[in-house]
Amino acid sequence: MAARAAALLFFRRRAAAAAATKPQQRCAAGLATAARHDALDSGDFARCGEGSKNRWVELPPFAPLDANAAARAISGGGGGGRGDGAGSDATALWWVRRCCPNLPASLVQKLFRQRKVKKNFVNAETSSSDASPKQLRLRRVSAKDELVPGDILFLPVNIQESSIPEKTKKFGNGKERDFLRSLEIHKDKAIIVINKPHGMAVQGGVGIKNSLDILAPMFEDNSSDVPRLVHRLDRDCSGVLVLGRTQLSTSIMHAIFREKTADALADGTQQVLQRKYVALVIGRPRHPKGLLSAPLAKVVLDDGKSERLTVRDGSNTASVQDALTEYCVIESCAEGYTWLELFPRTGRKHQLRVHCAEVLGTPIVGDYKYGRQAHQNWTPLPIPRTIDAEMLKKRKLPFGLAQGGGSIAEEEPQLHLHCKQMILPDISTALQRLQSSDTNHDFADLEKLSFVAPLPLHMRLSWEILKAVSK
Repeated sequence: MAARAAALLFFRRRAAAAAATKPQQRCAAGLATAARHDALDSGDFARCGEGSKNRWVELPPFAPLDANAAARAISGGGGGGRGDGAGSDATALWWVRRCCPNLPASLVQKLFRQRKVKKNFVNAETSSSDASPKQLRLRRVSAKDELVPGDILFLPVNIQESSIPEKTKKFGNGKERDFLRSLEIHKDKAIIVINKPHGMAVQGGVGIKNSLDILAPMFEDNSSDVPRLVHRLDRDCSGVLVLGRTQLSTSIMHAIFREKTADALADGTQQVLQRKYVALVIGRPRHPKGLLSAPLAKVVLDDGKSERLTVRDGSNTASVQDALTEYCVIESCAEGYTWLELFPRTGRKHQLRVHCAEVLGTPIVGDYKYGRQAHQNWTPLPIPRTIDAEMLKKRKLPFGLAQGGGSIAEEEPQLHLHCKQMILPDISTALQRLQSSDTNHDFADLEKLSFVAPLPLHMRLSWEILKAVSK
């Protein structure tokens, strides 16, 4: 049995190598194959099955992408990036989703349930690289079946009729589309960077009608690929948010965010990815700057339903996560407020809000979850006459959002936390190098891109009020 398995693996790998070298084949091995996950969208795919003419669509030969290896290479500025191992994601479902991002997830799952996804069967006499369509033997594959390099999956040819994502068909409001695109800070072949407004949810949930993961198709024109979230911001937090335009760029960005946290915990460095937040807090920190190292743990509140994060000793339970935040005082105001710059070295949920409230003892203005007690005796500040009247106007925006209000002059101010700047590597250029024929990729000279998002109106108004009061 071991000899037979080794023989099958040999022929499958030989098939993958042959597919990469023949010019008439569509895909090469490694990252180059994974990068062409839109083969089905373009129509440049193979059809096979002489006995039942044009029944099947042939996907590119399976060639796994090691996004973690690529992220490490980009983060370290060295070479590498092509993964030879399949890793934990080498399932038939994962590969179909990668090659066909245009297909709704529900449809892909249905194809597997109906046994309409097939895999080439390779034996010692025939490999898929030199077999004629009549000689190919297809067998049913389940969603969780693991693939090895060289495996080729086949889908029903009529699947092309579903080439337009269902989500894309739902949106036809020009004003909503124009509003979303007005949020764009940067757009290239790999990523989209936006200035997320306060109040817009990043992901759907109970009571959330419009979220960015649902609205993402509106950032594209005539594209079957839907932008994907790379990281998250709280609903009431505003600022720089990155979306990946392809599955490949998203996977690598996810890995870079993980590498950033791992590197910060290992040696305190954060060279490849940097984020700067601006916050207005109640009170004054004891020191003008510092590094906060306070592990976080999730606790369930008395109602048994609600959850929150709190600072906990990391020595007692595996659920505690280390969290590092660097802070610096921008300006202390006479009314007992302080403007801070916050630099999260790790990316934990609600990290900045908990560190400000529980470690510094200065909860963020408008944070009623972690600073409710500080807001119990809240007193709004008067609006100076010198404030521009335009800043005081309130406007309704698409998706139920509103502009205006929420400053420290209001009875219930909005959250004053904003992701002001993000610095990250030029992923678009990195992908071009990864997809080149050169097997030794050098990222030492890879440019770093800086994205800056202006403060939201309620924070700008609070800034002007405090500046006027301090005079």
